[in-house]
Amino acid sequence: MSGKPPGSTPPRSLAEALRSRDDASLAELLRARPDLLAPVPGDLTQLATRAGTRASVLRALERLDRFTQQVAEALAVAPDPAGYEDLLRLVRGADPGAPEDGPGAGSDGGAGDVERALPRAVTVLREQALLWGDDAHLRLVRTARELLTPGPQHPSPTGLGPSVAETTAGMSPGRIQQIVTTAGLATTHDSVSAVAALAAVFEDRERMDALLAEAPAASLEVLDRLVWGPPYGQVTAEPAARLRWLLDRGLLLPTAPGTVVLPREVALHLRGGRAHRTPEPLAPAVRALAEHRPQVVDATAAGQAYMAVTTVEDLLRDWDEGGPAVLRAGGLSVRDLKRTAVALDVSEPVAAFWVELAYTAGLLAADGQADERYAATPAYDEWLERSPAERWATLAAAWLTATRTAGLVGGRDPKDRALSALGPGLDRGAAPEVRHRVLALLAELPVGTAPAPDSVLARLRWERPPRSAVAGGRIGGPGSDPLAEDPRGRLARWTLDQAELLGVTGRGALSAHGRELLGRPDERDVSGALDADALARAVGRAAGLLGPLIPHPLDHVLLQADLTAVAPGPLERPLADTLAVLADVESKGGATVYRFTPASVRRALDAGRTAGDLHAFLATHSRTPVPQPLTYLIDDVARRHGQLRIGAASAYVRCDDDSVLGEILADRRAQGLRLRRLAPTVLATQADPASLLDQLRAMGFAPAAETPDGDVMIARIHAYRTGPRTPPEPAPEGPPRPDDILLRAAVRAVRAGDLAATAPRKSVPEQPGELPRTSPPETLATMQAAVMTGQSLWIGYVSAEGAASQRVIAPVRVEGGYVTGYDHTADEVRTYPLHRITGVAELADDD
Repeated sequence: MSGKPPGSTPPRSLAEALRSRDDASLAELLRARPDLLAPVPGDLTQLATRAGTRASVLRALERLDRFTQQVAEALAVAPDPAGYEDLLRLVRGADPGAPEDGPGAGSDGGAGDVERALPRAVTVLREQALLWGDDAHLRLVRTARELLTPGPQHPSPTGLGPSVAETTAGMSPGRIQQIVTTAGLATTHDSVSAVAALAAVFEDRERMDALLAEAPAASLEVLDRLVWGPPYGQVTAEPAARLRWLLDRGLLLPTAPGTVVLPREVALHLRGGRAHRTPEPLAPAVRALAEHRPQVVDATAAGQAYMAVTTVEDLLRDWDEGGPAVLRAGGLSVRDLKRTAVALDVSEPVAAFWVELAYTAGLLAADGQADERYAATPAYDEWLERSPAERWATLAAAWLTATRTAGLVGGRDPKDRALSALGPGLDRGAAPEVRHRVLALLAELPVGTAPAPDSVLARLRWERPPRSAVAGGRIGGPGSDPLAEDPRGRLARWTLDQAELLGVTGRGALSAHGRELLGRPDERDVSGALDADALARAVGRAAGLLGPLIPHPLDHVLLQADLTAVAPGPLERPLADTLAVLADVESKGGATVYRFTPASVRRALDAGRTAGDLHAFLATHSRTPVPQPLTYLIDDVARRHGQLRIGAASAYVRCDDDSVLGEILADRRAQGLRLRRLAPTVLATQADPASLLDQLRAMGFAPAAETPDGDVMIARIHAYRTGPRTPPEPAPEGPPRPDDILLRAAVRAVRAGDLAATAPRKSVPEQPGELPRTSPPETLATMQAAVMTGQSLWIGYVSAEGAASQRVIAPVRVEGGYVTGYDHTADEVRTYPLHRITGVAELADDD
């Protein structure tokens, strides 16, 4: 478990421990902590130094699972160094047979689970360079100890206070001797031995039991309130008798005026030796909420997947002539989001999800004009030409990798500014990882099983505990991290909801095509993630599974006598486009209901269709006879359509039937138009043609606009598109995960640099890091001798840019003012100008 053979000398530093690792172990360290690669360390000493920086250690601690965090927290309060058995007692408790407190205990009381899980946790801490040393000398990295060390301003995550020695460091010798005497010990000649004797009493179970047996019940109640933390309490200048009894015996020690603390040794005795109230060695299981037949799950998910595709299509069709305006700060206004939600017949959070998904998929963008508006992109037209399954695949791929988080819409950013759909501030780098992990947990359940959402969140909380609100960026902490405030928990909840909306799950269970989105085992990296190529293949396979489940588009509708048409499934595109102009959508679902109204028929006539065209269209595409009321509606609207003609005078109305114009003039609702008769068949007004057209239609007439040539003006919908746009790039959380090629190169570079930095030399500079200095003749002679003997040399080199470095080279040729040799630092053959070599030194013999 320690990684060193029995009897070997334990490492004296983290750098030395890293130096004993093989290349595969170093690569795993850099993979787990990619921040150590920016830039690539020059040698293992630099790597160890960087691995001990506060920001890097804090990031590494936050990425540990709950039990491994608990082990790190226990090491922070253990002696430095600590033995493996000491650590086991701190995590498990002094009495292995004692039952665990609180929920989460294993079936065997928890001790067995702790013993089995502890080696893995120690190994993880070692592999991530948070812990070094063999099992007899376990040393937590100093920065991690500082982050997890208790103090008045930053309580320990374990709830333990400082030790007796730390608390009494500033106490007067006389007071220390008085406490020792009251505790029943003999006085000593110095404070150090007195404190050691007092600590020994607190660590001796029998003597502590005897001491506490004498304590008043009220004093024991005080200890019970402090034992699990926080360990600090307030006292008055004249403490009560129950407090005075504890203070006199050192069971409570003062840390500042009016403040006392329960020493760590006392708390550990009261806890039975455990650092945590409830060790959590086992990951919570994901519970099943319901079980469905796989066919039902897949069919339900396929139906929802088709609804997702049609919803995005409806959204962008509604914005075909230019969508809502872009806010000055970016994004969609609250009013426009509400209008979009009404148009899609969904709630505002769901509307924000569809808008953000279309934007992430590259189907929607701002047009970039002076009066900036949102509109569909050219990619949307290409997307429409694909099959429904392929269109869904585009949306699913965008959702899986997106860092933009629609669930944040309506919230506030750290500066208390509102977060709007399509606006800034919605990126969360952890979103893709959380989505992938949630789907992976669902995939571990039996096929057709829907999980209990709270159990999924509990599992994620164990795998990556949320950061505590404790000041200083510390992690853990008793009584903190409520799940509702956990960002990853919120992302997980949104993932479960969005997966159902998108058709990745059906009835809460992962579908067959949703399971395919995770990729195959040989396509995943160590973390289980997919690269871009593997993701494209996985999404393609998912679309192949989904395609047969989506109903084939229909070429007919069912006309009904109540002026409605029912589409029992998805319609072919030409039919759907024409019907969208001729009728209004009344309801959606498994079947779409369209309603014919005078306004919708007039809209079709305005688009250039004639009554005969509409009759022929309905007769061709209806599986039921065309109802007589619908025929009458079309004929009646067509007969009156265009009877009145409107042009620009500012505007005029002309009609061959002067009685109709007389009726308009007599109508009191037309008084605001201030119409006047120019001729028996012509009226004029100062109103613009569009306003005149709307007003007369509101009065019940059916006017038609005409061109300057007197022809009927056909109103066609002109699709507005932005220029070519690229989808928004995901904003990853922290540095990107390195691939295998980068890791191999980085390990090789670090090894070579470490060889150059640690190679023994016959002569060394006076100051550490100083380059070797020799005269040019001496440098040349040493180089030539090394060529003949095949010896490696240590050189100082200054590049053309003035960068100084130390290198170990094996010269093979010296001529023309240059030396060519194998550079161990760069792990390749290189040529160096002799005039840039500051000096040379021979390496010491290996023996």
